[in-house]
Amino acid sequence: MTQRIAILISGRGSNMEAIVRACAAEGWPARVVAVVANRPDAAGLAFAAAHGIATAVVDHKAHGPGTEGREAFDAALASVLDGFAPDLVVLAGFMRILGARFVRRFEGRLLNIHPSLLPAFPGLHTHRRALEAGCKVAGATVHFVTPELDHGPIVMQSVVPVLPGDDEPALAARVLATEHLIYPRSVRWFVQGRLSLEGGVVRQRDGEPQLLRAGG
Repeated sequence: MTQRIAILISGRGSNMEAIVRACAAEGWPARVVAVVANRPDAAGLAFAAAHGIATAVVDHKAHGPGTEGREAFDAALASVLDGFAPDLVVLAGFMRILGARFVRRFEGRLLNIHPSLLPAFPGLHTHRRALEAGCKVAGATVHFVTPELDHGPIVMQSVVPVLPGDDEPALAARVLATEHLIYPRSVRWFVQGRLSLEGGVVRQRDGEPQLLRAGG
C-alpha cells in the first residue's frame, strides 16, 4: 500500500527536496502528495510544482495575532492537510509552533527535524548556542512531534565535530549536510513500517544504526 506524505515548509525546503529526491530514487512504497507552506513566497513551492507535487499555502498572517489567531491557523492547516489524506506529515523547516490540538490530531504520524542534539538546545539559534557553550560536537535530530516544543521520541541523530574557528554559518552548513541524509532515511523507515515506539523510545526494527557520525 502506497503511503501518502505531506511536507510542510516555510522557505527553500532543502530537506523537502532531499526527501522528494530520495523517495523517487530509492523506490519507496510512498509518494509525496503535497507540499504546504505558511508563506506564499516560500521558494520550495516552485520545486514541488516542478516535480508534479500538489502545493498549497496557508498564510499564518491571514489568521491574526495571539492565541486565537494561532488556533485558527492550526485549524486551517489541519483542514488543508486532511484534504490530502496523509499517512505522514513531515515538518521541513516549518517555522511555526503548532498547538497541542493540531499535534494530537496527527499524533504518531508527525515528524520534525531540529538542528541540535536534542534534548540540548531546543528552539532557535542552536548553532550559536552550541558554540557559546563550547560544545565539541553538534548535530541534528529527527523526532516524532509532541506538544512540547522540539521534544518527542527520537528517530535518528547525526553528529558532527565542532572545529576550531567554526562560526555559525560554517557549523550550520556541516549540520545541514547531515540533515539531508538522516531525514530521508527516517521517513523511509516510517513508510516501510520499520520503526517501533515503546515507552517513548523509537527502535529501528532491523537494527540499522540510528546515529550518523560525520567527519569534519
